[in-house]
Amino acid sequence: MQSVYRVTIAVLVLTRIAGAETTPDPAYPVLERAFERLNAKDYDAAIALFRRAADRSPTRADIRKNLAYTLMKTGDTAGAREELARTRALDPNDHHLALEYAFLCHETGHTREARLVFQEFLDDPDPELRATARQAFDNIDGPLAEAIARWSEAVSRDPGNFSAREELARTAAKRSNWALAAEHFAAAWRIRSEDRGLLISLGEALRFLNREPEAFVSLLAASRGAEPRTAERARALLPARYPFVYEFRQAIALDAHNLELRRELAYLLLAMQDRDGAQAEFDAIVGQSPGDLLSAAQLGFLLWQRGETEKAQPLLERVVNAPDVDDELADRVRSVLGLPKTLRKRPETPKREVVAEAREMARRSYDAGYLKDALKYLSIAHENDPVDFSVMLGLARTHNMMHDDREALRWFEMAQNSADPSVAGEAFRATETLRPQLRRVRTTVWTLPFYSSRWKSGFTYGQVKTEFRLGRLPLRPYASLRLVGDTRGAIAQPYPQYLSETAMIPGVGVATDVYKGAMAWAEAGIAVSYLNRTDGQKRFTPDYRGGVSFSRGWGRMMGASSPGPFFENHEDAVWVNRFNNTLLFYSQNKLGYTLATDEDSSVQIYWNANVTGDAKRQYWANFADTGPGMRLRLPGMPPGMYVSIDVLRGAHLINKDNPRGPNYFDFRAGVWYAFSR
Repeated sequence: MQSVYRVTIAVLVLTRIAGAETTPDPAYPVLERAFERLNAKDYDAAIALFRRAADRSPTRADIRKNLAYTLMKTGDTAGAREELARTRALDPNDHHLALEYAFLCHETGHTREARLVFQEFLDDPDPELRATARQAFDNIDGPLAEAIARWSEAVSRDPGNFSAREELARTAAKRSNWALAAEHFAAAWRIRSEDRGLLISLGEALRFLNREPEAFVSLLAASRGAEPRTAERARALLPARYPFVYEFRQAIALDAHNLELRRELAYLLLAMQDRDGAQAEFDAIVGQSPGDLLSAAQLGFLLWQRGETEKAQPLLERVVNAPDVDDELADRVRSVLGLPKTLRKRPETPKREVVAEAREMARRSYDAGYLKDALKYLSIAHENDPVDFSVMLGLARTHNMMHDDREALRWFEMAQNSADPSVAGEAFRATETLRPQLRRVRTTVWTLPFYSSRWKSGFTYGQVKTEFRLGRLPLRPYASLRLVGDTRGAIAQPYPQYLSETAMIPGVGVATDVYKGAMAWAEAGIAVSYLNRTDGQKRFTPDYRGGVSFSRGWGRMMGASSPGPFFENHEDAVWVNRFNNTLLFYSQNKLGYTLATDEDSSVQIYWNANVTGDAKRQYWANFADTGPGMRLRLPGMPPGMYVSIDVLRGAHLINKDNPRGPNYFDFRAGVWYAFSR
């Protein structure tokens, strides 16, 4: 029997047991508030909290899924689609989630993505899922095939029909027929070359065909000279390198009327000392756009440096005599011509126009993910209109997205004073979410009373800990009061020391911030026995302890709104001087299934796999147990409380000096409760 359990133990990983320093999931307190707000139908606050929880536990698919469903409640189907895409990346084996994502893609106009997802499941072994995917795929693919045939016929009748070309290209792209799409995007561009959005579509199609050089050229042309949003989209698709000269020339051949593209090439050639090439480009620009004063001046400068003053003078005089010429450019030209400089009073742009332009540029930068640029434009807007509360809210959001929560909180607090209830409401909810995380002093309380049939006794572990945040330092000093006791200690039940120290332990310590589920801590205190000692032991004993902890969870954790599998892993290494100066290793794993009922209650069934060991190989510190368990959160329970019931079969891994048998059964029932203020 003992060998069987040794084999079982070999597949377990190290975790903690109750009573050791624990590191809860960092998203847990935020999720509690998110579900509270969701239950109160305060969807905006719930969404903000779910996003924060997702940032804290980026590998948890259930948080993203809850966020997606909440976004759907507000009508933000596009946002919900994006979150389901992220959820699917975290949990690729959830096929039903994949179908939900595909249906939402189809609903929001992302037909190609929906078709591809449904196509993945056409041969799925689940007959019901396969039938659903087949029907949905046919409902999408059939009309697309018919539309391609219809638009192909229209193009054959009228090759110059722009609308037919564009519709054929876009329909082919939805069906992933990239060769047909690229052919007709290129043809549509030749018909209507002012619509540079077609170049982005052409570039994307060429990428799917692995024609990367041609795609780069198409996107390069779209990134210059287009309206701002189109140019931003194109830049986002370009690789992070500067184009070569030959690529600029190929882009100009594709988009011959793109003056910004040609001007950038001209200045690049100037920087490379290729004055002939630069002059040819500036000459082409001035030929196409005589009113381009900057290019006219640059061409005049190049001709003047070559000694071709007769050709240069008309260009430079055109610039200096223009009514709307920039003062700095005019002065440069006057210097070349030997004319005195003139001082002109430049008209001031009204502040409201500056603010409007800065806000628009900030919005575009934020939407495109350029947060530093968004911050720059919002700062400009605030400088020009210091009482625009919507700008303050934008600054707060941007700082929050950049994980500068302290600065974000400052702006959220100011935005609360807005007369606009939507701005003030969002700022208030964000402030309530952020403020507790940044408190200088924070108190956390946890307790775990439970009963063990193996020891025929009840035990209570608990801790009250007050932490002090020191600015941005990653270390937090704290004061702590621990309780490690049992109900039968008064009659000197011979428990192992780790199980019940029968003491209150005040102490002080320091802990690191939690990073990706891991943290370290150290503590010094004094254990005060609550017993009237008759065993010769001291009433007051120095207590020094420290360790490292790691906690992570995957799948549908406690409180998830939808059922599904989960896995919890907790690891601890703890040194305690009163345990014979040994280093203890604790392990606790739970693999199971969450049965979500509603937002106020939850049930989990799972299988335990636990290991305890120590560096000195003492019998009482080396054992393992495994068995089924259940965890319940019942209606009416406060947040952070649940009941657990476990039935375990265990084995001591070392039996030298063991006064008990090598194997044991244990029925455990307890209540976990934790909160912070």
